[in-house]
Amino acid sequence: FQVFKIEVLMSGRKHFVEKRYSEFHALHKKLKKFIRTPEIPSKHVRNWVPKVLEQRRQGLELYLQTVILENEELPKIFLDFLNVRHVPTLPKAESCGSFDETESEESSKLSHQPVLLFLRDPYILPKAN
Repeated sequence: FQVFKIEVLMSGRKHFVEKRYSEFHALHKKLKKFIRTPEIPSKHVRNWVPKVLEQRRQGLELYLQTVILENEELPKIFLDFLNVRHVPTLPKAESCGSFDETESEESSKLSHQPVLLFLRDPYILPKAN
């Protein structure tokens, strides 16, 4: 079976979470009740060729990043999914990092560049009260 390794970078700290597609799908179903969700990549993948797997990986990465970008307040179920305990208020410069494909036994990993995502423009200071 296929596992996606999610790199979560928050407040300068990095950790990894491994999730199967079914866990993404379960998250999507729960999130739909609370927020407007982006499209999630199709549940059914006909063939397990690297190109198709890479498209699914990119789709899931985009899914997570879109949820973060479009929601000022992230639902607890989303934070739990990413294994995030505490969300600092300002400045929000967290990232959803990148994914690595990891196969169960054999290590036919694809190499990926990490992706950094800023929720607000990191070059604009928050207004002084």
